[in-house]
Amino acid sequence: MIIQTGNRTDIPAFYPAWFANRLKEGYVMVRNPFNPQSVTRYRLDPSVVDLIVFCSKNPAPLLPYMDLLEPYRQYWFVTITPYGKDIEPNVPDKKAVIETFRKLSSIVGADNMCWRYDPVFVDEQWTVSRHIECFRSMCSLLAGFTHTVVISFIDLYEKVKRNFPEVRSVPMSTQMKLTETFVSIAKTCNMIIKPCGESPSLASVGADCSGCMTQKVFEKAIGQNLLLPSNPNNRRECACYITNDIGAYNTCAHLCRYCYANADRDAVYRSMRLHDPASPLLIGHVENGDLVHEAKQVSWIDPQMRLEL
Repeated sequence: MIIQTGNRTDIPAFYPAWFANRLKEGYVMVRNPFNPQSVTRYRLDPSVVDLIVFCSKNPAPLLPYMDLLEPYRQYWFVTITPYGKDIEPNVPDKKAVIETFRKLSSIVGADNMCWRYDPVFVDEQWTVSRHIECFRSMCSLLAGFTHTVVISFIDLYEKVKRNFPEVRSVPMSTQMKLTETFVSIAKTCNMIIKPCGESPSLASVGADCSGCMTQKVFEKAIGQNLLLPSNPNNRRECACYITNDIGAYNTCAHLCRYCYANADRDAVYRSMRLHDPASPLLIGHVENGDLVHEAKQVSWIDPQMRLEL
């Protein structure tokens, strides 16, 4: 099976000691965000966990614990945008994040690293030409440390509208122009562009619209074929395979204004006050009345050899 860590929060940035304790103890518990009394217990064991997927804006705090991750196959999505503290208040200096990306790539390999330049929004400050300039600079610094760049254009979810009311959708013509230029720049750095949840028409300007968290991506990362269960109910335009996330909403202290996983700053601080690094749950503890069930876990690795045609 695949363990996801980053669709609800940033565990490497804010909860590395907790995650290290979970690896040491060999299990983790997750509260269902839509049915809070339902708690799932997952074994953390390389015999049944085929891959751990991370999404982070700051992997550095987890680097001291990489020895605990050595038995596991990993895939890392690291978001590096050019935005400043007015948009991403608590994200570290981008030069430091790029350096961490390069260190991490030297540990897990370039095929197990993905750079996310997203979300992209356009306004008077963040013009098309400025995005192109910043993307070109970052691309050159990450060349050789990944072969994949995921881009997306800002989605106006209700949480985004509330926390970032002045932001606007990016017109399709602008999306096409930026994507075409990004594809050209990325090609010079031996990278491909993968849009995340965007229009398939971006394929006409050279983007790979097959998805960013797909079976093919994960198979390349682990070097083996997978027999995945049926895909969960993702967004209609999303081809990614996302399941078994051990994070929790309203727990990411980056406080990015475009975030879809946080309701607001106060909700994040309330949650973080309940965090205990020794608890099997990211936030709080198992309580009386909780219904704890064991996840059905098996390896999804296909033992059969396949002949590629």
